[in-house]
Amino acid sequence: MVYKVLFILLLSISSMFGTIKFDELKSFRANFVQTVANESGKTIEYKGKVFIKNNRKVLWKYETPIIKNVYVLENIAIVDEPELEQAIYTTLENSIDMIKLLKNAKKIEENKYQTKLYNIDYIISIKNDKINSLSYTDELANKIVISFLDAEQNIEIEDDLFNFLAPDFYDIIKK
Repeated sequence: MVYKVLFILLLSISSMFGTIKFDELKSFRANFVQTVANESGKTIEYKGKVFIKNNRKVLWKYETPIIKNVYVLENIAIVDEPELEQAIYTTLENSIDMIKLLKNAKKIEENKYQTKLYNIDYIISIKNDKINSLSYTDELANKIVISFLDAEQNIEIEDDLFNFLAPDFYDIIKK
């Protein structure tokens, strides 16, 4: 279930390139702080970096409290967990309908948009013409807020960054 929620999040972030100004947006790089709060009020905070290219390549590099790299390449997600010496490969069933997502994103306030993907509503906040934050409630009733810091758009991001080759000693899990 965690990977399904993560996948939906990755799809929505990479798809949002079309919702703001966005036919011109070619890449996005930022530091992020992701806060997840469950129904009983317990929270956990993740920090890292995200890299997105409009050719459907996404990399989330989680740095704290755990080290984890999540790659989304077309219809495959790879979760690299160095501390566990494992990689989880998942074939994604749902595709991104960029046009539909673009048409459905609605401005709800100044610098705030709302869109829906796979039955989850997302609120996107914009600051200085850049994605500033994303918030939503997942299928498990967790409230998630991702804040983007030092965001850069339309910068050169090398394709090599999105290549992952598991070391020989890794356990490989396919879902």
